[in-house]
Amino acid sequence: MQDKQDKRRTFQEAQQSYQQVFDVYSSIEKNAPNYGTELKHVKQEVNEAYQQIQSALVTASEHQKEQLKKFEQDIQTIVNEVNSGDY
Repeated sequence: MQDKQDKRRTFQEAQQSYQQVFDVYSSIEKNAPNYGTELKHVKQEVNEAYQQIQSALVTASEHQKEQLKKFEQDIQTIVNEVNSGDY
């Protein structure tokens, strides 16, 4: 039972980190004076989300693994946009 709760908890933590990336990213204003600080915050959230996802992948069910891989892809899209300067 504890194992199932641990799996659920690690998945939920990854899911929350994923959501935080999108919340922070969507709040950035490119022309704002604090853009650099906001961008740094996004990068920090991305790193934390990747760590949470990697941790959750270790114990995830097949369905959860699919979702976690999707989270990674979505986050990578954000990273690509930020790095390309299109954002």
